[in-house]
Parts: sequence; structure tokens; C-alpha cells
Amino acid sequence: MKSWWLLILLALPAPGLASGRAGDELLVFAAASLQEAMDDAGAAWQARSGQRVRVSYAGSAALARQLERGAPVDVFVSADAAWMDYLQARGLVDPASRFDLAGNALVLVAPRDRPAAVALEPAALLAALGPRGRLVLADTGSVPAGRYARQSLRTLGLWQALHGRRAETDSVRAALSFVARGEAPLGIVYATDARVEPRVVVVARLPAGSHDAVRYPVARAGMAPAARSAGFLAFLRGDEMRDALRARGFMVP
Repeated sequence: MKSWWLLILLALPAPGLASGRAGDELLVFAAASLQEAMDDAGAAWQARSGQRVRVSYAGSAALARQLERGAPVDVFVSADAAWMDYLQARGLVDPASRFDLAGNALVLVAPRDRPAAVALEPAALLAALGPRGRLVLADTGSVPAGRYARQSLRTLGLWQALHGRRAETDSVRAALSFVARGEAPLGIVYATDARVEPRVVVVARLPAGSHDAVRYPVARAGMAPAARSAGFLAFLRGDEMRDALRARGFMVP
């Protein structure tokens, strides 16, 4: 009996720590399409301030749900306004800290060994997909990249034409991976995703006016201490971060 109690006591977190986090460590939830840019930001801020930044990447929907369930996050970066609005309406982010970090565009990609341009019209897309291929995109019901893609395909009159020829994934990076591995002949991803994956090539660009503007809002999680993230949030708004985002292909507001 005593040995079981000892094991339980050893498993408990030490006083002053939350899930193994140091007191001033910053936990950031960020949309998967921001991975390289936020890795850069975290490293730059840690080098400047000494504060460790840990970033968790996934689809915005999954991250918002984790925050809603009480994940001990300090900063949330979404790939659309809708999920930030969702959290703000529930008092889970601080509206006074909210700002738009960057913008993006949507592109149609193919494996690099099939680099021919593809017209955004039904016959051309179906021909590029072949008899069994599917257009892969992020979940159109919850993931921002998928919702933007659905809007664009509907505006362009392509949604119904591609019925039964679409495959949805849990994040835009997952969609990118399917195309990069040659498991899908076409995919819709962000322009910045295509830049970081050498195994794909852009074969068409979806018109900006065919979908809502792609925005990445940032805010402090409402229950997190403001002092812990204040410096990092200021850094994200500064010229160094703006230049880094431009260098990676993002649009800066």
C-alpha cells in the first residue's frame, strides 16, 4: 500500500509548476501554416529576452478547442477571425491584446514531377485529377484553410463539379503532405506552405476575391498572466517580425 502512495506522490507536479512548465515559459498555440515563422519568432525572442517560448502547432479549430477545455496556453494565433471570435465571445481571450499578425493567399499545388499549369475550370481540373485522383484540402467545416478553399471553389463554380473528387484532412499541412508524397495529384494550400515544401509546385493561384481575406489574428489567452506574454506580443507587432513574415511570403497588415 505504501509503495502505491509513493508512486502517486512522485507523479504529482512540483509546487509552482503547471504541467512541467517553468514559471516564465511561454506556451503559444499557433496555426500549422505559421510553423516556420513562429519557430523563427520564438528563437529570436528567447535569444533577446531569455524567456523560453514553446509553440504547439495544429489546425486552428483543434487548438481553439484545447484552449476552451482549459489548456494552459498564453498566446493563441489563429488562421482566421472566426475561431478567435469564438473564443473571444466566451471570454477566453483578451480582446484588448488582439491584433492581426499577417495575411496569406491560396494556391493549387501538384507534385513537382507534374508541373503543368492547371486552369481553374471543371474540365481542366478533372483531367488533372485523372480517373481516380482527388483534390485534397483541409477540413472545409472547421479548418480555416478548408473554409477559404470551399468559398473559392463555390465562387468559381467548381464545388459541385468536384463532388466526390475531394478529400479533406485535419490541417492544411496534412493536405500539403499528401501532395508532396504524390498521394494526391492536386491540393489547395496557402502560398507560404508551397514555399517551404520543395516537392510541390504551384499550378494555379485562387483569386483573392473568391474567398474571405486570409488573416492571422493573435491574442493573449484570457486566463494567462498578462505580464508573461506582454513582451512577446510586442515583439510580434514589431518591425523585426514584420520583416521576417515578408521574407517567408506572408502579407503584413
